[in-house]
Amino acid sequence: MSFKVVIVGGGISGLSAAYYLAKAGIPSTIVERRSRLGGVIHTEQTHGCTLELGPDSYLAMKPAAGELIREVGLGDEIIGSNDHLRITYIWKHGRLVPMPDGMMMMVPTKIAPMVASPLLGWGTKIRMGLEYFRKPNGAVRDRSVAEFITDHYGQEALEYLAEPLLSGVYGGDPRKLSATSVLTRFVELEAKYGSLTKGVLAGRAAQAAQGPPGPLFRTLRNGLSSLVSKIDNSAAVVHGEAEAMEPGRVRVNGEWIDADHVVLACPAYEAAALVRAVEPELAALLDQVEYSSSLTLSLGYEQATFGRKLEGFGFLIPSKERRRLVACTYVRNKFSHRVPEGKVVLRCFLGGAADAAILNESDETVLTIVQDELRRIAGITAKPSFHTIARWPRSMAQYMVGHGRRLKEIESRVAARPGLHLAGNAYYGIGIPDCIKTGRDAAQKIAAS
Repeated sequence: MSFKVVIVGGGISGLSAAYYLAKAGIPSTIVERRSRLGGVIHTEQTHGCTLELGPDSYLAMKPAAGELIREVGLGDEIIGSNDHLRITYIWKHGRLVPMPDGMMMMVPTKIAPMVASPLLGWGTKIRMGLEYFRKPNGAVRDRSVAEFITDHYGQEALEYLAEPLLSGVYGGDPRKLSATSVLTRFVELEAKYGSLTKGVLAGRAAQAAQGPPGPLFRTLRNGLSSLVSKIDNSAAVVHGEAEAMEPGRVRVNGEWIDADHVVLACPAYEAAALVRAVEPELAALLDQVEYSSSLTLSLGYEQATFGRKLEGFGFLIPSKERRRLVACTYVRNKFSHRVPEGKVVLRCFLGGAADAAILNESDETVLTIVQDELRRIAGITAKPSFHTIARWPRSMAQYMVGHGRRLKEIESRVAARPGLHLAGNAYYGIGIPDCIKTGRDAAQKIAAS
């Protein structure tokens, strides 16, 4: 039996659904309102540099991305981050301070570097040491990231470790983000060991028995858009707006398309608008998923005029020290294949839940803001020879406290409506592997039906 499948959204979630459907012999049609496919994955090649306008890599520990990349024949293109150079600096009290060696996010695993670090005060260091002796209490409840971190390591660890690290991923407020949904692995370690430090050390010992770990981040030599190009022919594509849904059909650009199955691989608020007429309760739940916006600015320089050497992967700016700039990555240090000899590229991040207004500023204003902050923070006075700006409005899903409970209700509502499937970053994780997995899962459910 052949199905008519419509996928709303041509980002990596929808493309993954189309690819795995095609692999199962099931044709599909993607509806995408943008003129291109790939969603926030967008690579530009300019001045000999590979510039990622959206995400620049994926976490290697989550397998779905690597599996898809290898399936489509791009395994030889995978490159890892230069982890021997992986130092991240934190802006604190007017200077860039390196994060201590051995940190697993906000969890310390080495005593000497933490003791010697000027990043945290002695009160926090002592608290981190005593945290090792915490016992599990058996109670697992959803609480904010802020409450979770301060309970273990205190306020300073939240402000100068957890918050800046999470800002680059979620762009959200740790006082509202759910620890259970955002820091799932750490919540599991807490339940088992009590101490996060003890849990991370146990995990590292188990990993060491299996051999040295690979790079933390991986990507494709010629950019993540290489993956999009490899799978964008998995389905027919209609460029336009999905306007409404009824049982068995979707209206696109004013015309109805028959559909036995519909995969909503679009942001939750767009999915809510589509299902509101047929599933108002589901729409209300989807509308509760909040989003933050982001802006990336890539600045390219000639090394001859840049005049200085950059150390580490870049720097993060905690919210309590922040003006507009959130973070800056030194691209060549992180992925040497991305920038040729003789050039320097900085990738700057702005926006987030607290500064969506930056997306409304002109390119010239954004450029001025960032150059002023780079001068103040890193002493960079060189003028860029080229730059690229990308705006991503309402692109990063925010898993607020209560997300797990809401997700169960969403799953129940979707299960009660055969032929409806959800995919994307609004549900089980916001990274590329997470999105790929939701698309693959939707395709497998359709094939199994």
